[in-house]
Amino acid sequence: MRRSALAAIAAIGSASLLVAGCSKADDNKNDAKSAGANAATKGVVNASDKKGGTVTYELSDVPDSFDPGNTYYAYMYNLSRLWARPLMTFQPAPGEKGNTLVPDLAAGKGTPSDGGKTWTYKLRPGLKYQDGTPITSKDVKYAVERSNFARDVLSLGPNYFQQLLAGGDKYKGPYKDKSDKGLSSIATPDDTTIVFHLKQAFQEFDYLVAAPQTAPVPKAKDNGVDYVKNIVSSGSYQFQSYDDGKQAVLVRNKNWDAKNDTLRKQLPDKIVVKLKVNAETIDKDVLAGNAIDLAGTGVQSSTQAQVLADQNKKAGTDNTFGGRLVYMAINTKVKPFDKVECRKAVQYAIDKVSVQTAEGGPIRGDIASTVLPPDITGYEKADTYATAGNKGDVAKAKEQLKACGKSSISTNISARSDRQPEIDAATAIINSLKKVGINATLKQYPSGKYFTDYAGVPKFTEKQNIGLEMMQWGADWPSGYGFLQQILNGKAISQSGNTNLSQYDNKDVNKLLGKSIATQSESERNTLYAQIDKKTMDDAVIVPLTYFKVLLARPANYTNLVSTAAFSGQYDYLNIGTTQK
Repeated sequence: MRRSALAAIAAIGSASLLVAGCSKADDNKNDAKSAGANAATKGVVNASDKKGGTVTYELSDVPDSFDPGNTYYAYMYNLSRLWARPLMTFQPAPGEKGNTLVPDLAAGKGTPSDGGKTWTYKLRPGLKYQDGTPITSKDVKYAVERSNFARDVLSLGPNYFQQLLAGGDKYKGPYKDKSDKGLSSIATPDDTTIVFHLKQAFQEFDYLVAAPQTAPVPKAKDNGVDYVKNIVSSGSYQFQSYDDGKQAVLVRNKNWDAKNDTLRKQLPDKIVVKLKVNAETIDKDVLAGNAIDLAGTGVQSSTQAQVLADQNKKAGTDNTFGGRLVYMAINTKVKPFDKVECRKAVQYAIDKVSVQTAEGGPIRGDIASTVLPPDITGYEKADTYATAGNKGDVAKAKEQLKACGKSSISTNISARSDRQPEIDAATAIINSLKKVGINATLKQYPSGKYFTDYAGVPKFTEKQNIGLEMMQWGADWPSGYGFLQQILNGKAISQSGNTNLSQYDNKDVNKLLGKSIATQSESERNTLYAQIDKKTMDDAVIVPLTYFKVLLARPANYTNLVSTAAFSGQYDYLNIGTTQK
């Protein structure tokens, strides 16, 4: 769940946050505003090494999971690095610089061999868990096995490793495998070496191991889905308490050693994550300088109007593309949307200007016409279902509906109940569809369970006649493959936690995805990504709505605020501190 142009893989050096153009923190709480609008997209605002105090994050719902092996929201990829160190991660830096991939748990980037089918990593020396026990390569191997090969227990993250590792289609996972051998294609010749043997070349594997799924998990401490209650930290912070659905409190991990971690600063004494906080309350707390909106989706519509009307408040905001697409998936397994003509009728019917307005206007995103956003490599400008002024074409929609053998359709559309802009956008879509004889009823579900229990469960959507599903997606890593794989590949469809909401399983697209990631040339890969985009739009399984933009408010009392491309324009959560005790 990442964003933007493919970044060069850099050798790790000092990853200090003190970059050129920073706004230096002191006790003046107005520094975040005096830096000016969009300052955190260009540099680090309130750069500081000051230790102490409490940093508070607030979320309007609950995350899918705090378990690093069982999460798929971008904000949890971002936050989880505080307690879970993956093999690689992204450098704390503004904008596109934040896409720079650097080693984290690993001592260096992966060493490929066998044409990109084998990847070897060496761990840093002296790594320890919060209890002082050593972190070994076997713990990384186990973490990958539990997160990818026990989908009946941990279903929320992506399953790239399951798809790519040799023998991955046969391995039943660590909870069913009673031996200590595990998957043979992940080798650990010694405690500091891990080798991944793939069944095909994968030229962007360093990006894949930047997922929290490679953060180590000690097998003896794992109890499946309940591991979330007693997570063993490998990062700079550990859990002091975890109250499911209400709050998590993190404190310093005393066995974290800055000598083998050049990225983290371990600044606040305590980090509090508050859940199920009213969205408007979050905005008030952020504007008061006392909290960060964990989801990173920006201020609410009512707050947006208030902020933009006040130049002083606007100066404390950051508006940036998030490498995300706001779209509606058309479920190809729910009749009559198994027919391409019915799907095309939906494409032509939607007034995208009304959707953009419902989301908050141009400051929330540009009108979209492709699957890939403009800030992801492989994007090519196109508009397969162009309409005058992007306001829809009733005549063309009815023409396609007739070709589908229908004069009207009754269906349901899903949206997340705690995301008002998504609900408003769905409502605008319903109004557009009604004009052409497609009657859609809105079904709302909580975001924390959206993929596990509702929209991401194929049996549920088919039973409930959910033919249309609201969605927002960011790249798993900043390339066309990182963006497209989990929403278009037929092999990514799962029975729970599914993100290929269209249940799109096209042999040509699957083949092109496989070919692209095995291709060494970046320019050739990008050409293939554009072909995949075109084929997907021709099949009309995704309705691009807007290329997402976020409007973040900077909490004035917090330090080291930098909006990063690596995490969908969110602030990088790795080193945020506070000026308050």
